[in-house]
Amino acid sequence: MQAIDLQIIPTDLLEQYKLIVSEELLTTAFNQLHDAPLSTDGFSFYTSVASVYSSKIEGESIELDSYIKYKRFHIEFQPDYTRKIDDLYLAYQFASEKRPDKKTVAEMHMLLAKHLVSTNWLGKFRNQNMFVTTKDGRIEYVASSPFEVAAEMDKLYADLEMLLASELTILEAFFFASIIHLVFVKIHPWNDGNGRSARLLEKWFLAQKLGDKAWFVQSEKYYYAQHDTYYNNIRALGLEYPTLDYSKALSFLLMLPKSVTEAE
Repeated sequence: MQAIDLQIIPTDLLEQYKLIVSEELLTTAFNQLHDAPLSTDGFSFYTSVASVYSSKIEGESIELDSYIKYKRFHIEFQPDYTRKIDDLYLAYQFASEKRPDKKTVAEMHMLLAKHLVSTNWLGKFRNQNMFVTTKDGRIEYVASSPFEVAAEMDKLYADLEMLLASELTILEAFFFASIIHLVFVKIHPWNDGNGRSARLLEKWFLAQKLGDKAWFVQSEKYYYAQHDTYYNNIRALGLEYPTLDYSKALSFLLMLPKSVTEAE
C-alpha cells in the first residue's frame, strides 16, 4: 500500500495486524465464499443473514428462520416483527449498487432507520449529546460532541475516498473495513441506527475493494455469536470520544477476518 495521509483513521496497528492475520488462510477462506442455494433473483439469503443478525445485536427478537420464511416463501408475520429488518435489507441492497460517500451513506441511513428515528432525522446528524448506556442505566460511552460530528464525519469521508482510490491487499482491505466500522461507531453520528450503519459500512467498503463476494461474509452473524466480546472490544478504547485509545483496537480488528476463517 502506498503512503497516504489519513485524517482520522489510525494506521498504527496495521503492521502488527499483518503479522497476526494469515493472508494465505484469509485469502483461501474468502475465495471459497459463494452464494446460498436459497438465493434467487428476488431474494438474497446472505442479505437476510446480515439484516437479521445486525438487528439482533441491537435487541430485535426476530429469528433468521422466520425471516426467510417471510422473505423467501412469503409466509405472513405481524408487520412489527419484520419491518426494521426489511428496512435494513433494503439498505444492504442499496449499498450493493452504490459507492460509499457522504451522500450515499446518508441515503443508506434514510433506508435503514425509517422505523428507528423520526422522518426529519433520517440521514441527518444528531444535534445533542449522545451517551451509550448499559441495561441498568450506567453510562459506558460518551460519543463525540454534537458540535464536532459534522467535522469528524467529513474527515472519515475524506479518508474513505482516499482508501477507495488506493490499491489494497486483502489484509489491508479487511483492516481498513474494520477500523472504518470502529471509527464510525465511536463518532456515533445519528440519533439511532449507528451500529447497523457501521456494520453495513464495514462490509460495503470490503465489497468495494474485494468484489461482490464480500457480501457473503457473515460478519454480522459472527458479531452476534460473539456479542459480549464484540461490545467489550468496542468499549476497550475508552469512556469518552476525545480520549479514545486506538492502540487497544487490535482485538476488535481481528474479529472481521475471524468471521471468514472461523465460519461454520
